[in-house]
Amino acid sequence: MFPFQAKRKAKRILVVDDIEDNVSLLQTILTEEGYEVDTAKNGKTALAKIETSLPDLVLMDAMMPGMDGYEVTRRVRQNKKLPFIPILLITAYLDAKAAQGLELGANDFIRKPIEYDELMARIHAFLRLKDTLNSSQ
Repeated sequence: MFPFQAKRKAKRILVVDDIEDNVSLLQTILTEEGYEVDTAKNGKTALAKIETSLPDLVLMDAMMPGMDGYEVTRRVRQNKKLPFIPILLITAYLDAKAAQGLELGANDFIRKPIEYDELMARIHAFLRLKDTLNSSQ
């Protein structure tokens, strides 16, 4: 970075997964890429964090006990007080409910096992989309 360039504010990504190892891995990857990372271990906590401290993007496991990623997505999209937040659901390769997530408002899926390049490309694409939508309002 050139010294005269203003440092961009880091984008905040909310990582939601009930498996701590998955959260730790994603947190490490995203932090190394320069993102601020917030985490939640379940859908209820994720909703609370989304409503009180808007992330720039949500990266969430589709299958969690209690409130799963599909239900969180549905609730976020029904909340008209929230601005557009890209939601990427993480799903097992054979998850037959993947299309349901798109119907409920998820923007895309990342399949397990997660490929680093694919993950970063999708995150960058959806953050650019969010920035474009915000600048046109």
